[in-house]
Amino acid sequence: MAKIKTVFSCQECGYQSAKWLGKCPDCGQWNSFSEEESVKPTKTTSRATIGRESRPKTINEVELENFVRYQTGIEEFDRVMGGGVTLGSLTLIGGEPGIGKSTLLMEVCGKLLKQYGNEKILYVSGEESESQVAGRSKRLGVNNDGFYIYNETSWQKVLEQVKAIKPKFLVLDSIQTTHSNQIESAAGTLSQIREVTYELMNYAKAYDLTCFIIGHVTKEGQIAGPKILEHMVDTVIYFEGDQLGQYRMLRVMKNRFGNTNEVGIFEMQEKGLVEIKNPSQYFLEQSIPGSYGRSLTCILEGSRSLFVEIQALVVENKFAVGRRTTQGLDSNRVALLVAVIDKYLGIPLSYNDIYVNVVGGMKLTSRENDLSVIASLLSSYYATPIANDTLFLGEVGLTGEVRSVPMMEIRLKEVAQMNYKKVITSKRIADDLKGKYKLELIGISRASELKNLLFK
Repeated sequence: MAKIKTVFSCQECGYQSAKWLGKCPDCGQWNSFSEEESVKPTKTTSRATIGRESRPKTINEVELENFVRYQTGIEEFDRVMGGGVTLGSLTLIGGEPGIGKSTLLMEVCGKLLKQYGNEKILYVSGEESESQVAGRSKRLGVNNDGFYIYNETSWQKVLEQVKAIKPKFLVLDSIQTTHSNQIESAAGTLSQIREVTYELMNYAKAYDLTCFIIGHVTKEGQIAGPKILEHMVDTVIYFEGDQLGQYRMLRVMKNRFGNTNEVGIFEMQEKGLVEIKNPSQYFLEQSIPGSYGRSLTCILEGSRSLFVEIQALVVENKFAVGRRTTQGLDSNRVALLVAVIDKYLGIPLSYNDIYVNVVGGMKLTSRENDLSVIASLLSSYYATPIANDTLFLGEVGLTGEVRSVPMMEIRLKEVAQMNYKKVITSKRIADDLKGKYKLELIGISRASELKNLLFK
């Protein structure tokens, strides 16, 4: 028999203690410990484990596997998955409540049934009734006889149905509501999530069962579990976006069968999620011609180039302290660029109220958009528009210098294909790539050169 021991586990980081602690010594969270039962193997179990026959192999003795992929027909989803759904893989999809995780997987199930009509899919819902799931599936056009719906939270009962139906795909909605009767702790606790995921992983790998797991997120935006859940699965995908907005972004953080940091963009409509095949046009199509305080830049999301618009509004300050409001950009980074304008361009911009926004709700964390932010601020300050066929690519340092950004050739190739005419970037990049693309590359060494270049 296995010996059962009571331990206290931190629900944020997984740290375990023999007694309850008010503050976790590992992650620093308060009141995060809960009592759980930990099962320790006996000596007999240990000897059985040690008795397995295994030995290290040389690299030439190891046979390489050829992964079988299923194409869903949703190009944005297949790109994020690395070219399709890999047979026998575990994919974890996390996101805020109501963002559209269940809707996305329901559409994926419908596409898989259309592509591979002889296969079976089991959709296990622990949060919604069977009628609710069936109503959504019919609304999305998923009414194939190979689609099975099961409302259950016990992992043992789910496993019985998996063995009876023998589906090729399994959707578990959600992992936090599924519990195993081998552990007496409540569903959603660290020990339950770890046990259910471990048993699911072993069965999926042994019988080539392709699994999609829906996971809740914490208030910090991380998948609840905590990180141990992300380590056990093959692919981790975050479904991001504003519930009040229309767009949704599917971003992969871990993928054992493909590239990480890939992104897919969808639009939420009444009939469901619709993929956006040209996201740059989506973010730029509603701009007013001749408006000032805006500029364009090109960012990289995985291997994809996206064109985004940065808007700035500079207003005379009526009070003592200037206000700084940003959306989609780090406010500290914007304050740094405002200081650079004050110091090296001789413009007293810091005495004004400044508002900066990234159109479409995008969140920019890299620094290739520094030059575009400065151009937008200057355009608003001088009330002079910037040509729509001009892009800005460059990082700006504290000494006012313009630095090059990585992977410029990929960006410039996409810029040329989108029929933009002019790119303002660092002088080094302009000298190295001049004449290679059908673009006018203008290189500048200092950010102060933008003043004479654009606003003579």
